[in-house]
Amino acid sequence: MTLRLSTVILPYLRWNAGGRSAWTRAEQLGFHTAYTYDHLSWRTFRDGPWFGAIPTLTAAAAVTDHLRLGTLVTSPNFRHPVTLAKELISLDDISGGRITLGIGAGGTGFDATALGQEPWTPRERADRFAEFVPLLDRLLTEDSVSYEGDHYAAHEARNIPGCVQRPRLPFAIAATGPRGLRLAARHGQAWVTTGDPRLYENGTPEQSVQAIRGQVERLTDECVAQGRDVNELDRILLTGFTPDRSRPLESVGAFVDFAGRHKELGFTELVIHWPIPDSDFAADEKVFEQIAMDGLSQLR
Repeated sequence: MTLRLSTVILPYLRWNAGGRSAWTRAEQLGFHTAYTYDHLSWRTFRDGPWFGAIPTLTAAAAVTDHLRLGTLVTSPNFRHPVTLAKELISLDDISGGRITLGIGAGGTGFDATALGQEPWTPRERADRFAEFVPLLDRLLTEDSVSYEGDHYAAHEARNIPGCVQRPRLPFAIAATGPRGLRLAARHGQAWVTTGDPRLYENGTPEQSVQAIRGQVERLTDECVAQGRDVNELDRILLTGFTPDRSRPLESVGAFVDFAGRHKELGFTELVIHWPIPDSDFAADEKVFEQIAMDGLSQLR
């Protein structure tokens, strides 16, 4: 099974002061996809510069040729399927069909209250996600959509000419719970995990591997229930949130060890964070580039 390496570039740099060069360098280094976070603000970056995902990806599409681009992840916290579909169709057109939509249920961070609402409960997030994904699927594949649901509505929403990628751009659905995994099995072209967040502080890498193995098994069970071969889905691990934290980026050897353990779990894509000084994503840029260019070639 082929393992691909991708990166995620947080949108905190002004475009002409480091932003543009990061995206063009990602293409030069040979990454499969360069993603960005789709938040209004995020964690320790809240009181500093932070730019919008869709405009950033549009600019990245204009300065790259073959690098795939995407969100990791978009959520219903401040998005509506009708307006999001229009933006995605436009972005897919501008990029020449290089967009992947990473999408998840959202959480309780700053995005959850930025529009003035109370944070949704886990059940409310799951309910909205279960309605959001199928509606977005329709909006990206049908010329005109009307829909009335519990949380979202569309009235003769036009989306002509649709995506460059057919029948639509791929969904990479982030999920670990049963309802989210069901959505991934039904609507996803890929599945995304960050591991088990309960293990981040005090767990071990071995416990993390076991927990992720369980997630993969549950995804497989959901695919069987949907009559779908799990091997039709790419499996993406967004790194940096397991007990290993940044250790896989300390050396090429450390990365090879980490990548090998997760390749054995069936992952087809690993995503590493573009280095950010003085943050949780700090890393030696030379080592990072070595990993990008040579890391996967050293896997057995």
